[in-house]
Amino acid sequence: MSSELDNAAPASRLVQIDTPRPRLPEWARRPRTHHESLHALKSGLRQRNLHTVCESARCPNIHECFHRAAATFMILGDRCTRGCGFCSVAKLNPRRHDARLDPAEPANVARMAAEMGLHYVVVTSVNRDDLDDGGSHHFAQTVCELRRALPAARVEVLTPDFCGDLDAVARVLDAGPHVFNHNMETVPRLYPRVRPQADYRQSLGVLRFARAHSPKVLTKSGFMVGLGEAPAEVHALLTDLRQAGADVVTIGQYLQPTRRSLPVVEYVALEQFESYRAHGMALGFKMVFSGPLVRSSYMADAVSEEALRTQC
Repeated sequence: MSSELDNAAPASRLVQIDTPRPRLPEWARRPRTHHESLHALKSGLRQRNLHTVCESARCPNIHECFHRAAATFMILGDRCTRGCGFCSVAKLNPRRHDARLDPAEPANVARMAAEMGLHYVVVTSVNRDDLDDGGSHHFAQTVCELRRALPAARVEVLTPDFCGDLDAVARVLDAGPHVFNHNMETVPRLYPRVRPQADYRQSLGVLRFARAHSPKVLTKSGFMVGLGEAPAEVHALLTDLRQAGADVVTIGQYLQPTRRSLPVVEYVALEQFESYRAHGMALGFKMVFSGPLVRSSYMADAVSEEALRTQC
């Protein structure tokens, strides 16, 4: 693994009401620096009515990433039809909010990526269960616009499950991304609390389909720890991901983004992250990026490069 990635990332039961919350460790108190870079990039995004998951999900790495002109575009709007317990993205009620998609969004993402001089572009989205196609046509159009505007760049997509609609998954894959990512987020036992509107087996099915449908596309997934999972459950999740055909997995510490979000059950020790990495590599993953501040799209370009080097 490259030193750049090594330096980037400095299991218990569900929490009870009377359980004291663990103290925030020092590594989680990231300094807020590079304000000029941060505001300049935000200004460019707002001018094109674009959103990033970096902002909406309150990523702890945002100052670092925006300073090096790296951002994960979030399409289909900035409101989500689901209410996952870990997430701070605003919720969409189609009866109360304007749920129309911005037809200029795909082209604007491509223009912004070109202006930023990106060689690796990551695109994710909110869940849009209110749309017949889950937003997959819009997602595919965004990939096509990026491939047209930046033919030399690599494109990674981080998609929702599209409610298990594999035609929607195929539509995004057929647009030509280089990396297909769909996150599992947590172990199956915790789904009712962490991802109540999702299904563990359905998400595995999305990854399995992506591997079969587009075998040359790098397949990726990620999940959080510190939500109450046991190490044995993490090992089982890694096994399921490998059997589903995932090439790359990211593992990061859950950090409570708002007071309304699920509390942290445990701050996982650095040694445990390394143990998970070693276990995953032994299962045959091309790359396991594991550490407290690791996120699905954090340093995605370097993660992809390392996975491809391993593949060769």
